[in-house]
Amino acid sequence: MSETRMLPEPHKNAVCAPEDMPLKDFYKGIYDEVFVFYHPFIKPKSIDYELFEPETYPGKNEIIEKCEMITWKQFLSISGIESYSHLDIGLRTRILGLKKQFANEETSKKIQDTCEKHQIIAPMEGFFPEFLMNKVLLSIKQEGHDWIWSGDEFCTERKLEYIDDLIKDNTAFRNQRLNLFTHENEILLTTHWDSHFSILCSDKDTINKIVSFADLEGFFCNDKTEIYWSLRNTSLS
Repeated sequence: MSETRMLPEPHKNAVCAPEDMPLKDFYKGIYDEVFVFYHPFIKPKSIDYELFEPETYPGKNEIIEKCEMITWKQFLSISGIESYSHLDIGLRTRILGLKKQFANEETSKKIQDTCEKHQIIAPMEGFFPEFLMNKVLLSIKQEGHDWIWSGDEFCTERKLEYIDDLIKDNTAFRNQRLNLFTHENEILLTTHWDSHFSILCSDKDTINKIVSFADLEGFFCNDKTEIYWSLRNTSLS
């Protein structure tokens, strides 16, 4: 009989927190603060709406140059959806990411109808948002980091990347569930495979600088915030 091989626990400085515990609890002792930022919607301007299919999906820099970013706040206004929490639940419902008792088909339909009417592309789950990544990476550079580690979902493989190369690379982050973290674990950027937001971990001052420079839309986690925060909090608006 062959021996069962058990992977070691991943380093918390390099992976996304699990779904069953508060984010700040998971990162306690490593990162002081955790910021959730929403993945924006995309409105094509000088590129065909029909290109946004898996086999023809535009690259990161094409999206930045040829599309308009639609924030969650703007989408709430356009769609009439009540709050960020309801929008998050609706997005999860669209991808069958919630059990039936938590899903909201009405909100899911509002998202679909609004996207079709205004030719808007909903954010993809589990991948860093194309519109924001160059600015986030530039802001990390401004904090004194020229290099950043990129790791796979559980960080069993990792590669040291030159940040300028990631910014220039039009296909960076495409179809890859990555974690990005600085060499001395000052900053972690990660995303949950079934969510439409990313997670930024660091000290509060650093997070505030990155949020301001990259114009990130989201919120600081409290002691109870989990991956499925929207199911427990319908008051964020």
